[in-house]
Amino acid sequence: MNIELRPCTEDDYDFCFEVKTAAMRPHIEPHWGWDEAVQASIHVAGQCPSSRIYEDDRVLALLTIGPVNPGHAMIIPKTHATYMKEMDEETGAHLFRITMRVAQAIRESGVKCEGINLFLADGEAAFQEVFDLHMHVFPRYAGDPFRVDANWDNKPDRDELDRIAAKIADSYKNLWSEVS
Repeated sequence: MNIELRPCTEDDYDFCFEVKTAAMRPHIEPHWGWDEAVQASIHVAGQCPSSRIYEDDRVLALLTIGPVNPGHAMIIPKTHATYMKEMDEETGAHLFRITMRVAQAIRESGVKCEGINLFLADGEAAFQEVFDLHMHVFPRYAGDPFRVDANWDNKPDRDELDRIAAKIADSYKNLWSEVS
């Protein structure tokens, strides 16, 4: 299939979000298959303005255009997975290895950073908006505007924790009994 791409301009920068699937939406016809879109999107990501930190044959690390704080990076696998369960473990391990390295690079860079948060949204209920798995690395500092809103006062009793742990442990054994 012949895929014709156009370079992004500053005028449509908001359409040219650096995550490959989001970058493809204005460039790829809706009827094209996912494989073609992914292959083309990596090409488009190279044409769109991006502030790259690191790239290899499996991942791309770059700054996001909508940062929580200055230095907010994303690590994007070059193979498509909407959810973690769709990603092979080797790619997942590599994604986390590069995430750890980018986090350390942020800390050592001189960018204001007193701590790091990692964020990976896996499903709509987890605030996944771009359905192409990627990891966020947020530099944090005292008094920054980022907040996590949750009920930290919820303290289940040990019996409830044990019941939930048993369900998850059974599921884990069913899924991974043949894997060490």
